[in-house]
Formats: sequence, C-alpha cells, structure tokens
Amino acid sequence: MACPFFMPTQKLQGNAFLHPARLPLGAGWSGHCCAPGHEGAEPSDDELRELCNLGYAAACSRLPAQRSCDAVRFSIAQNRGAHLLLCFVCESEHRPAEHGELEYNASLGQWTSSHHDPRIQKMAECYLESYLLRRNPPPPPDSLPSLNS
Repeated sequence: MACPFFMPTQKLQGNAFLHPARLPLGAGWSGHCCAPGHEGAEPSDDELRELCNLGYAAACSRLPAQRSCDAVRFSIAQNRGAHLLLCFVCESEHRPAEHGELEYNASLGQWTSSHHDPRIQKMAECYLESYLLRRNPPPPPDSLPSLNS
C-alpha cells in the first residue's frame, strides 16, 4: 500500500528494499509529495523506504490530518494477454474507503479506463510497469547480438 500523497517518478535502483517485488507498486520508487501545502517536496531516502512506498505513513510530518485514505494497493485481477484488469483499493484506517477496476490495453499501449485522481493513476501505471517487467523481463545484455559480429 503506497501513501496516497506519493507521486512516484522513477524506479529505485539498488538494494533499498529486501524484496522489491512485494512492495505495493511492485518495486521501490522515488518521487515527490503531493500532500496539500507540500506539493513537490522531495522525501528523504528514509522516508521513501519507510513511508512513501508503504503507506500508513502516520509518522510523516507532511501527511494531512483530514484525508480520504491512508494507503493504496493494487493487484492484477485478470491478464488476458493484451487486456489487463487492475483492481485498486484505497484504505482508511485499515478498511476499504474506495475500490474499483482500471483497464489497460497492452496492444494499444493505453488505458481504456483510468482513475480520476492523477496520483492514483500514476501509481497504477507504476504498478503495471513493474508487473509487466516481472512477466516479460528484458534479455540480459550479454545475450544481445553484438554489433561487431
């Protein structure tokens, strides 16, 4: 469950997380805060690791007291090749506050239904990117044909 005020921008490289595929967005991400009054604030590495990527960030000084949810989680409900259906749940006090489905057409490379909140939509895109990379990893560099052969 990622923080609902986290706007992920780039996948974290390295060993910031022991099991990155288990994270709410399928990997660790860097990004910025979108909490009211703190838009664009760059979280520290510790905040990214302990709060932004995990949700339920009560220890975060930027988290607004009045909010519609505390965390967001995603899962793939259906994978029919070119058609992917993602479920999302926004949680408040460890209970569902909002839920729904988002659809992605891989053959067209576009969302056929998206979330009205740009933060949650961006998180869905990051989750989908991580999911697709796990399902279809790029070939290792040494297996690519050499340009000199």
